Amino acid sequence: MSNLTASFSTRAVPDWRAAVWAGLIAGAVFMMLEMLLVSFFMNESPWAPPRMIAAIVLGQGVLPPPAPFDFMVLMVAMVIHFILSVAYGLIFAWVAYRWTWGTALIAGAIFGIALYLINFYGFTLVFPWFAMARNWISILSHLMFGIVLAGIYKGFEKGASPLRP
Repeated sequence: MSNLTASFSTRAVPDWRAAVWAGLIAGAVFMMLEMLLVSFFMNESPWAPPRMIAAIVLGQGVLPPPAPFDFMVLMVAMVIHFILSVAYGLIFAWVAYRWTWGTALIAGAIFGIALYLINFYGFTLVFPWFAMARNWISILSHLMFGIVLAGIYKGFEKGASPLRP
């Protein structure tokens, strides 16, 4: 088998259920990682990243420091974040369903970095406060989102693993 054909599986269609689960799980990992790293390494409130997301709907009024816990802001942020995470999971599955584990993991890393660039250099045209988070934490969190997304998707694909929910 050539290297080119070794990069592809024989799946005919994406496993959409696996894509949704992968998006939800990768989204949860992303959010927890982002909140922990911001708190530990930047000495900022862990609630700052969810506030940046919630501001997409609630407006910039939820951004000024301090960034204390606010249940309503957190819920708005989580709804937005998980809708986007599932959408990204579906997009990734549509592209990567024929790929093997290794190829999918590499593509997931690239996908995560692409999302970082889109979110922090494209979306800043509409949501300028995202420019404040152009840092290694956001890059790492997006990279991990893509890798986790790919790994979970390939692990949960129908017929791929007994771990399937």
